[in-house]
Order: sequence, then structure tokens, then C-alpha cells
Amino acid sequence: MTDLSAPPADAQTLRSTARLLAPSCDAVLVGDHQDRADFPPSTLARLIDDADAVPWVTLACRDRNRISLEQELHALALDGLATVLCVTGDGRAYDVHPEVTQAFDLDGTRLAALAASLGLPVAVVETPTARPVAVRPKRLVRKQEVGARVAVLNHVPRRAQLVEFLETARVAGLEMPVIASVVVFTDEVSAAALAGLPGLEIAPERLEAVLTADDPVAAGIATAVNEAVELLELSGVAGVNLSGLASARGVQDAAEIQAEIGHRIRTTRGVRR
Repeated sequence: MTDLSAPPADAQTLRSTARLLAPSCDAVLVGDHQDRADFPPSTLARLIDDADAVPWVTLACRDRNRISLEQELHALALDGLATVLCVTGDGRAYDVHPEVTQAFDLDGTRLAALAASLGLPVAVVETPTARPVAVRPKRLVRKQEVGARVAVLNHVPRRAQLVEFLETARVAGLEMPVIASVVVFTDEVSAAALAGLPGLEIAPERLEAVLTADDPVAAGIATAVNEAVELLELSGVAGVNLSGLASARGVQDAAEIQAEIGHRIRTTRGVRR
């Protein structure tokens, strides 16, 4: 799966980016951003499907009350096009629309339960390294219990941390498949965009290896492919998510980098579209 990034409310760029990514991945994931108004998830799902890509759309509780969340879920269920990634949503920074009220009527677990009750394919997210770390595996199992079918894990800097999390979660009852995140960056801006996300940390040696390389783009692609292949060998990891801005040089360049990584992963794994 690959993150899909495009300017907000730009249907043409969204479709063209999805078309570029579609041959290199099984699905594209579109976020629900705190700092910009975009199309609603149900519309994003239609636009991505129009581009012959498989949509996974994020639905966050931050900016919607329960009624508007239910409206979106009913629209998504009616079309039947997308998996919905149910998240609580990060709170806005103090300088991002300070005049606008944040809702948080529901959290990600309750939203997942509501989505599952409508028959939607539900994905949920968990951050293995977020405090309190000890409760994260059981929290993920609880999301499974309310109807989630798959989990997307936020990136962890060390493979051993992911292994420990998965082992603990399985002991607690985790059975659903897990998608592990692979950070994709090729310059300081795209690295900073990832590092600025709550709970996400990039291993310092990986940052240095990519950013100081003679060709940071080639280095960023190679390290992402290597990490993806390593993660896919772990028990319980059913897939990877190519996560991040990828490049500060624009949407087209970023999508080309993501697509190249996806194609190389498929080739290495012997997978054909």
C-alpha cells in the first residue's frame, strides 16, 4: 500500500497520481489532514476508484461530530469502494485554525465499531512506540474485537521493537493481519515531515545514510526497499505501507519515487500485478 499525496481539492492531480501509483501497489491510502480542507473521504474514494486504483480512505474524529461521521460511513457503505481507516485523529497544533472547534465525539475504536456495524471493511492504526507502550498491544486487540479486519502500524525505528510488539499482541489475542509502515524520504524536507508526526521516529543512522549520500533519491529508494523486504519476512506482517511525503520536489516526483519502490519490492518478492 502507498500513501497518496496531492494538493487539497485537486481532482485532476489526485486522479493522475493514483493512476501513476496503481500498477506498483495493491492499494493507495489517502489521509485526513488537520491543516487543510479536502474532499470528504467518500468523494476521495470515488476519485481514486475512477483512476483504477484501490482506495483506502482515512476517517478521523477530530473535525466531525458523530452525525457527520455516520453520514460519511453511510456514503462509503453505499458505494462499497473503499476500506476505511478509522482513527481518532491528532489534535491540531495551536496555530492551525485556532478559531475552529475540534469535535472528538468518538475515538478511533468507537468509530471502527460503528463502521463495522455498517458492513464496511475496517482498518485501524496503532503506534507501537507511543506512550504508554505497555497498553498498545491490548488496545489493538480491542479494536479487533469491535470489528477491525486489518491494522496499519505506524513506523518504528528498530525492527526489534516491531517484533516485540507483534509477539505481545499475539499473546493478547491479535489474529488480524498487520501492515507495517516503511518511511519514504529522499531529502531533508520529506524527512522532517515524517519526524514531525506524533510518535514517529526515524533511526538516526538511516537519516544520515540517505541525506548524506551522493544521490539521496537513489539511497532513499534503496533503503525503503530493503526495509520493506525485511519487514515482509516477519511473522504476522501481511503487507507494508510506503509512508511519507517521499520528496519535496512535487507530487509527480514523489509518486514516481513511491512507484519505483513498489515495483522493486514486487520484483524482489516475485510478485506480479
